[in-house]
Amino acid sequence: MRTIFLIVLGASYGLLAAAGVFTVLVAVGLVPRFAGKTHTGKKVVLYEEMVIFGTLFGCVLSVFARYCRIGAWLQERFPAQTEILLGAGNGFQAVFGIFAGMFIGCLALAIAEMLDSIPIFARRVSFRHGLGFAILGMAAGKLCGSLVYFWAELHRTVQ
Repeated sequence: MRTIFLIVLGASYGLLAAAGVFTVLVAVGLVPRFAGKTHTGKKVVLYEEMVIFGTLFGCVLSVFARYCRIGAWLQERFPAQTEILLGAGNGFQAVFGIFAGMFIGCLALAIAEMLDSIPIFARRVSFRHGLGFAILGMAAGKLCGSLVYFWAELHRTVQ
């Protein structure tokens, strides 16, 4: 019974984190922006599905990293082709790095553009006083979370 409870709890937290990621992507309008810049508005649904599948694939790889060592598995099966496998792996990392960098750059620019809308939103909802404290509170929360993460060495728990 305890194991089932932990499975349900872990899956719930995972779904909550994934919903947060997708909410950020939707809030900044990243997918429609890509479709608008590339003049491929008819493929917005495909773009959204690829973002979802990419995020899910990344989550599976990060959670089950011990079981997703494809390179080690290939080296065990084909020891004579180690040099070719290493070259292919380096090429894959380079291509992944380029695409990941482009995505992060576009996300950062979209968030920066969204930040321009915060003062407009604050005026529309009559939030005149305390906006600076609200932003400072969000930044302080992020700082505290990061400090706890590195102080408790939570990044070392995955092996």
